[in-house]
Amino acid sequence: MEKIRIAIAGIGNCASALIQGLEYYSHKENDSNAPEGMMAKSIGGYTAQDIEIVAAFDIDKRKVGQTLDKAIYAKPNCTINIVDPDKFPKSNVVVMKAPVLDGVSAHMLDYEKYPEDTTFVVDNETPEVDVVKVLKETKADILIDYMPVGSEEAVKFYAQCAIDAGVAFCNCIPVFIASDPEWEQKFIDVGLPIIGDDMKSQFGASILSQMLQELAFARGHKVKCHIQENVGGNTDFMNMLNQNRLKSKKISKENVIRCQNDIRGIPVGDSFLFAGPSNYMAYYKDNKIANFHLELEGFGGSPVTFDARLSVIDSPNSAGVVIDAIRYLKVARELGICGSLRGASAFTQKTPPQPMTFEAAEFECRELAARRLTDMTRGQVKK
Repeated sequence: MEKIRIAIAGIGNCASALIQGLEYYSHKENDSNAPEGMMAKSIGGYTAQDIEIVAAFDIDKRKVGQTLDKAIYAKPNCTINIVDPDKFPKSNVVVMKAPVLDGVSAHMLDYEKYPEDTTFVVDNETPEVDVVKVLKETKADILIDYMPVGSEEAVKFYAQCAIDAGVAFCNCIPVFIASDPEWEQKFIDVGLPIIGDDMKSQFGASILSQMLQELAFARGHKVKCHIQENVGGNTDFMNMLNQNRLKSKKISKENVIRCQNDIRGIPVGDSFLFAGPSNYMAYYKDNKIANFHLELEGFGGSPVTFDARLSVIDSPNSAGVVIDAIRYLKVARELGICGSLRGASAFTQKTPPQPMTFEAAEFECRELAARRLTDMTRGQVKK
């Protein structure tokens, strides 16, 4: 199998977890259906071992100019160490300075309020690289967007870079690209696939809210109230203290719940829906705490109340899903499929172009992977 060559924009906690995870699972190959902690060992014949990082972009002076093996452990990253920093292999990839654009919220540069170890420190000395040129020179297949929430200008910049360089795009944050028909058409026009928008964690608040909503409807209950509140201590939560950057995130998280009504033609009506970040607490670091409160009406109008608390390490919780999204994009590109991938986006993202139930999205993903294997046997896969 040829390598899947990926470039990453934003070497924060999520990128750190992804890159550490790729190294971790390179030593965990086995004969089971999926290595422990991953959803799929193989997608269209591709495993985690087939993914290779070829380029990386950031704006923090503690990461720019560093090799990737050092940058993923640099502050303000605070996720857990999946791989011991002293044992991580030396990387040939050097983190390059990209345009800041709107990628840094002004309040995060207040170092009297927020210690430098917890926030961004912009590199104002290193020249910016030509992202499109780098993507072409490194022969990247896919560009992963890990910009902070609310980085509307920056995400659109990277989306356009992907188009101009001829690489597929995975949009992990709630700036609506894959779910925007105009942006999708731009990718279709150049024959590229895209997955988005806003990565859904492997076992996180959004997928849990989705499954609770699906379960309530499947068991004949009316959902009167569905509240999901989140607290965390990483830069993502600090960034979202700026309410002006939070609008798209709240829309995206509530879409996960609301779309289950839409799929079934059930009006939201007088139901109360809320999902979104509620606070930043530095003490938690990359640990996210999610609280759920649901009020339902069951048989004969009888009341049901559900309360739960979920505690997860946020960034590794998304890394495995990104590994799947990468492989779906590679498979789609080889099959000549372009535009927004409906099933793969619904399975991996909070705001896909076409909402689906969990079962329907999973089915679409299996079919995509199986089609690649079938076409391989017929010699019809494009390289």
